[in-house]
Amino acid sequence: MRLAALLEPRCLLACALALPAVLDAAPAPWYQWRSKIDARLVCAQTSLGPGWEQASGPYRDAHCERRIVGK
Repeated sequence: MRLAALLEPRCLLACALALPAVLDAAPAPWYQWRSKIDARLVCAQTSLGPGWEQASGPYRDAHCERRIVGK
């Protein structure tokens, strides 16, 4: 893409409108999921399927050790 195309008012406006969304982005939280069959606990960002229920969370890390405290 040419530099002149990036400086067009429409492009500048689109970039200005998209910037706050990019700056506010955060990683998805992690949760502990419990197996309905054998009560095994697993840490994941999304449900592992119908055989699992959310046990605790949200957490900041993939080990489910650092809880996210409310703002």
